[in-house]
Amino acid sequence: MLWQGKSRGGSFGYRFFIYLIRHLGIRFAYFFLIFVVVHFIPFAPLATKSNWKYYRKIQGFGFFKTVRMMYLNYYRFGQTLIDKVAVRSGLYEKYQYAFENYDAFLDKLDHSERGVILIGAHVGNWEVGGNFFGEYAKKINIVMYDAEYQKIKKILAESLDPQTHKIIPIVESGFTHIYQIKDALENNEYVCFQGDRFVGEKSAKTVTFMGRPARFPVGPFLLATRFESPVVFYFSMREKGMKYRFIFTIPEVKSKGKQAIDELLNLYAGTLEKIVKRYPEQWFNYYNFWNE
Repeated sequence: MLWQGKSRGGSFGYRFFIYLIRHLGIRFAYFFLIFVVVHFIPFAPLATKSNWKYYRKIQGFGFFKTVRMMYLNYYRFGQTLIDKVAVRSGLYEKYQYAFENYDAFLDKLDHSERGVILIGAHVGNWEVGGNFFGEYAKKINIVMYDAEYQKIKKILAESLDPQTHKIIPIVESGFTHIYQIKDALENNEYVCFQGDRFVGEKSAKTVTFMGRPARFPVGPFLLATRFESPVVFYFSMREKGMKYRFIFTIPEVKSKGKQAIDELLNLYAGTLEKIVKRYPEQWFNYYNFWNE
């Protein structure tokens, strides 16, 4: 089973948690997740099967630790949904945050003349960081598949504060997003990709990830080299309490042309591997990610 271009977390889920947060508070919403997760595990068999493989075979955990981590993973996923809604509701002051390599990140943003490409993944809570970047957030453009975007666009627009960043939707049948990305970079703005999902085998390449072959999208790395824009790997990871840690890595690419694309992709896969080993409960790709 490959990813079909849509993520978990439908409009009903967003509406429901918006209601809980507004009327009963964030912590009550966390408490209610306990019952949601118990229901979710047996009624999402494909996601549960891929999750079991991730913890048992890829991470190499024992039976009981795998069971515990699967529960914690679904709970963390629900928390990130709640946190995303809470931050967009103006409750960002309820959270604490820390930064790793932040000065190097700001240096790239302040001194680049070709914009900056940020590449993250479906781990942690990538979008929540936009609300903590102040004036920089106004220049952020998030590239995402149109199926993911349209699914929640209306409900979030109706119920929450305006988002600080802009969206560049990818429509499979067209290339409008390429021109939008080009314009954003030429305007010295920041374009954000998720580097761990693709639609269509032609847009992917196999690299070693967590010791096994896995498919990653080529697009973000191809565009970074073609437009000669600086690249930053960015991850926003949830920690104990109501705290997020924003982690920035500046890859140093020594190759040129096609080799630069491969080098950048391998550097990304290595960085992502360190993140998922550090935060194993925050891997949110619920499909057969590894080519086995």
